[in-house]
Amino acid sequence: MKQTNTSIVFLATALLLMFGLYSKTTLAQTPPAVLDSNAAAPKIRPRVTTPDPEVILRSAKTILVKSSSLLVNEAVIETKLRKRSEFKELGLVITREWYDADLILELKHDLFTMYVYTVIDAHSSIVVASGKLSSLGGTVAGKVAKRFMKQMVKARSQATT
Repeated sequence: MKQTNTSIVFLATALLLMFGLYSKTTLAQTPPAVLDSNAAAPKIRPRVTTPDPEVILRSAKTILVKSSSLLVNEAVIETKLRKRSEFKELGLVITREWYDADLILELKHDLFTMYVYTVIDAHSSIVVASGKLSSLGGTVAGKVAKRFMKQMVKARSQATT
């Protein structure tokens, strides 16, 4: 009798641990933002009907910078971007919050001295710009800022022509 009670208690404990007490649940969607009465209303950008990278680059205003490289920090890239005259002329801003970003600039360290940057539309996950560069002959952050701003200026100038 004692053996059966121990088995039942063990089985019940195992089931509770697997399905009840310690079950991991994930949300299917991100939870809605808690609105503060003093905070600005959340920004809603209209959905782009055609996934045209040029259109997305033209309408983007806020940029989130992410770096997976140990040698190039996000703050350094942000500083290099903000120092560019084109950045100011285009009215761009840097954000640290992913939900405020129009674009996400990601930097990854490829092989040895090569770096790859990718610019992604934060709302549709469409890649709108990218580039590969070397760390030789200058700073990586400066090169990323220069090349990305060149792509932004090109996209914005095509709108006026």
